[in-house]
Amino acid sequence: MERKLMKGNEALAEAAIRAGCKCFFGYPITPQTELAAYMAKRMNKSGGVFLQAESEIAAINMVLGAASTGVRAMTSSSSPGISLKSEGISYIAGSDLPAVIINVQRGGPGLGGIQPSQSDYWQATRALGHGDFHLIVFAPASVQEMVDCVVKAFEKADQYRMPAMILADGLLGQMMEPVEFPEISATTVDKSSWAATGHKNSREHHIINSLYLKPDELEKSVIERFKRYEVVKQELHDAELYNTEDCDILVCSYGAAARVAKSAVNSARAMGIKAGLFRPKTLWPFPVQELQEASKNAKVLLSVEMSMGQMVDDLKLATNCDIPVEFYGRTGGVIPTPAEVLEQIKKLGGVK
Repeated sequence: MERKLMKGNEALAEAAIRAGCKCFFGYPITPQTELAAYMAKRMNKSGGVFLQAESEIAAINMVLGAASTGVRAMTSSSSPGISLKSEGISYIAGSDLPAVIINVQRGGPGLGGIQPSQSDYWQATRALGHGDFHLIVFAPASVQEMVDCVVKAFEKADQYRMPAMILADGLLGQMMEPVEFPEISATTVDKSSWAATGHKNSREHHIINSLYLKPDELEKSVIERFKRYEVVKQELHDAELYNTEDCDILVCSYGAAARVAKSAVNSARAMGIKAGLFRPKTLWPFPVQELQEASKNAKVLLSVEMSMGQMVDDLKLATNCDIPVEFYGRTGGVIPTPAEVLEQIKKLGGVK
């Protein structure tokens, strides 16, 4: 098993190549530019295609075209760039195509800043484009997890014929950590029943389409897609539970912020405060079962995020609002510290 010290963005790119990505279309934007730069160096040597498009909008529509032929296609960007790609992602979902999108988040709204943030949670899980659709959303918390998520994202996108997103952030994208690249045997999915690869009179035409002029036909296609989403909800949900067996205070956090939260939980435990950590690894589907297990003895939940509190609603919904949910976060590119989170835990635990 190969082990390297790599920057997060470059590890994402290398993992994608090893997972069988054949087409990458992107556009430079901080803090994910190293990912595209790495692809520019490696894709041609790996038998793939790299193209820097003229815009984010062009890049996502190139992904749509490549994915329609059944090849593994990917794009990456940072927050405002993902906003520009949102229409194309809706087209990909409406066409039932597998593709992978990476968002190395930065602060917003607008151009905001270039520092790490988690303020795209709602965008990824609720409203990434128009219409009734979902995409799979993974939330890694380390460079190693980003590598693992890339492989899984391609496999699950193929399996369910839907786009998958890796929701990282500028902190994970820029940090360097040891990472292992296991031998990847890419799962092969038969795409011959739908891929547009030329029929040569040997089969029926395959037309990739998201336009239904008859309302009843569009409704039928959406309903069928949501039946598939119910299967995804049952099969694909994951979370880390840490010190949750007896916790009174359950800290809930994901991605880079969860690393800060875990440090605070350890400090709280050392002080005798029964704190635990719930870290969702999938944001859609949200790991409802895992949260209910983690919170069965909790008196309060504390959501720690690098935003103004976008995961709070999912925590309330998953627990049927039976447990109070408090929030602590920093935004605009400011990263919360373990000491800040520990102070919040102490307050909830009645410790001065």
